[in-house]
Amino acid sequence: MQTFITQQHKDEAVESLKTLIAYPSVLDEEPKDGTPFGQGIQDALEGALELCKRLGMETYIDPDGYYGYAEYGSGEETLAILCHMDVVPAGNEADWDTPPFEAVVKGDSIYGRGTQDDKGPSVAALYALKAVIDSGANFERRIRFIFGSDEENLWRGLDQYNKKEKPATMGFSPDSVFPLTYAEKGLLQVKLHGPKSNQVQVQAGGALNVVPDQAIYSGEYADELQKQLDQQGFEYEKNDDHIRVKGKAIHSKDAPQGTNAVSRLAIGLSSVVSEPALNFIAKEIGEDAKGTQLFGEIHDEDSGSLTFNVAQLKINEDSSEIGIDIRIPVSADKDEIVKSLKTAAAKYHLDYEEFDYLASLYVPKDSDLVQTLLAVYREKTGDQAEPMSSGGATFARTMKNCVAFGAMFPDTQDTMHMPNENMPLKDIYRSMDIFAEAIYRLACQS
Repeated sequence: MQTFITQQHKDEAVESLKTLIAYPSVLDEEPKDGTPFGQGIQDALEGALELCKRLGMETYIDPDGYYGYAEYGSGEETLAILCHMDVVPAGNEADWDTPPFEAVVKGDSIYGRGTQDDKGPSVAALYALKAVIDSGANFERRIRFIFGSDEENLWRGLDQYNKKEKPATMGFSPDSVFPLTYAEKGLLQVKLHGPKSNQVQVQAGGALNVVPDQAIYSGEYADELQKQLDQQGFEYEKNDDHIRVKGKAIHSKDAPQGTNAVSRLAIGLSSVVSEPALNFIAKEIGEDAKGTQLFGEIHDEDSGSLTFNVAQLKINEDSSEIGIDIRIPVSADKDEIVKSLKTAAAKYHLDYEEFDYLASLYVPKDSDLVQTLLAVYREKTGDQAEPMSSGGATFARTMKNCVAFGAMFPDTQDTMHMPNENMPLKDIYRSMDIFAEAIYRLACQS
């Protein structure tokens, strides 16, 4: 085992990360510039590929803009490193101490949207490869960095990649937590469509994979809503023309650790005005982020409990809609979960639509890939932790023989999808060291 990373690699990595953070690469579902997901994401994708060129890699961008990749080396076998440049919205920028799309080094960390998810880890992996190249190592496998453009939503970028490109031999995604994740829960995202309303209008929530941290109501029931929020002990702000119900944002996979502002708004409003979407949330879910009233206790030892996030709520004069994100334990029956959800929704005249589904990931613990990556992590850190399962959905599940590997450490504070997202500099440097050794063992040794 050797050390590949130099101070120059560390310094250049931080400067490159600053450049990538500056791209506001948030999904635009109705782009007007000819790109599939908006100019911000397109700029970030092109920016990442330009960085790869400077590091000595050959690059390719899909003509339709769905993905790009960068390669180094040659050979029939390929080690894929799966990254993404899109990010979730910044949310209320007033909650940030620094501009979300301006990377700022403050104290021992670098702040900005994407520093943890996934621009920071991607840059760490890129400079890990650069360090191995600079060492003069002889590559026996081709390295391919694959950049998706729609990871935070429907994964349409990697869907197109898999339709057009050959599969890799093995790979990892630096978009999780060390030591590594060999199993991931199933991901089910649904929309419940309901009737129109002439009484109340609501537009609340954001990305499906984020617990909403605010929900705003402006309308004739504001005073009654305020009384209900006070009775429930829910935190809110009252302004001249609206009430902003407060929550705590967190990734949907960890929904029980957040506070869902949309659910709280629905609970409050349902006591004032009777509407199907409000009543469904208030009576069938409430603040239970495990969905136990709907499904009972769903849990297994490998992957933990089911999580249930009411991420979006829309009620207007044309229709109503609830957006939900569910993480399903690897041993649970998806069809039974859907059946229970449809039955409950039908009582409120809500129609079920499957918006997205990703089957679970599983790579055996005794596989060469898992054992090699686990050995590198243990030797570099001294931590003998076992590989994990997760409620998160990473690009690793898009390909066979692929796992999630870093770049956060067990003691790293998880700020993904939150205001003031940041990554400790020492964690960036430590992950670079681990990635470099992993690349060397997987691609430079027979």
